[in-house]
Amino acid sequence: MITKPIRWGIIAPGRIAHKFAQDLLQVADSQLVAVASRDLARARAFAQEYGAPYAYGSYEEIVTCPALDVVYIASPHVGHHAHTMLCLQAGIPVLCEKPFAMDTAQVTEMVQTARAKQVFLMEALWTRFMPTTLKTLDLVQSGAIGKVLGVKADFGFKAPYDPERRTFNKDLGGGALLDIGIYPLFWSYLLLGKPTQIAAQAVYGPTGVDEATGMTLTYADGSFAFLDCTFLAKTRCEAFVYGEKGTIGIHSRWHESQGLTVEYEDGRTETHTFERPTWGYQYEIEAVNTCLKTHQTESTLWSLDHSLDLIHLLDSARAEVGLRYSV
Repeated sequence: MITKPIRWGIIAPGRIAHKFAQDLLQVADSQLVAVASRDLARARAFAQEYGAPYAYGSYEEIVTCPALDVVYIASPHVGHHAHTMLCLQAGIPVLCEKPFAMDTAQVTEMVQTARAKQVFLMEALWTRFMPTTLKTLDLVQSGAIGKVLGVKADFGFKAPYDPERRTFNKDLGGGALLDIGIYPLFWSYLLLGKPTQIAAQAVYGPTGVDEATGMTLTYADGSFAFLDCTFLAKTRCEAFVYGEKGTIGIHSRWHESQGLTVEYEDGRTETHTFERPTWGYQYEIEAVNTCLKTHQTESTLWSLDHSLDLIHLLDSARAEVGLRYSV
């Protein structure tokens, strides 16, 4: 077992990377050692802020870092495949932001490469590692709410309109479905597995990306999922699991929530809280560290097969609404 601190690198020091780096500093067995940007000055500023000794002015240079155990990729969606492959080909483990890549073909290549080279790879679906998610699964698996009949989840915020901004720029993989719709789809997959049918509709904006998408999923056992995402309005951002004996409600904003409430059929309620002083990225960081220290090439909580299933669901929803990208 590896006992030394895990040495992290970051590709693309944007907004999410800052939050990730701040949480990384709170994980005892972690150290940020390198950051790569297309702008060397930006990389140096980020490295100085978080105490990283190496800064690079191109993404490609990070694989030359002499002290690196794993790279966190936070580039725009369209870069995930290329930047992951860059690291994997160099034998460097990867934690890549969601969506893992732009489509099933890209994710399949990433997975096949990681498995062939026996290099760790994981999609950074941080919600999977949140205490609220783990508690929800524990309640469901213990039979506390009986058979799960359905799930519901929404994710919406009013995004400032800028056609060049990542959220609306089709060339950067923009659109509500890939950016935030992945969370509700993840929620339905986690609780119900793969559906027998997906029905979806989207509202398109002037840049050609979906600004809102709604999905209804049906399953072989008769259960259902109602899911939606939007850049046009601030929604409640709540998630629910409906069971025969009660309902689990994840408090807003559910994908990063610090609490849940169970309402039982007999009128009883119970609330579970999981307060934290961080953004919440430390849970996936700790999961990656454990995998690397125990020489695991995949996470058991969020495996590469899970990511393949999820990208397939995203592709199916895209096909339903006719959303296409050039990659």
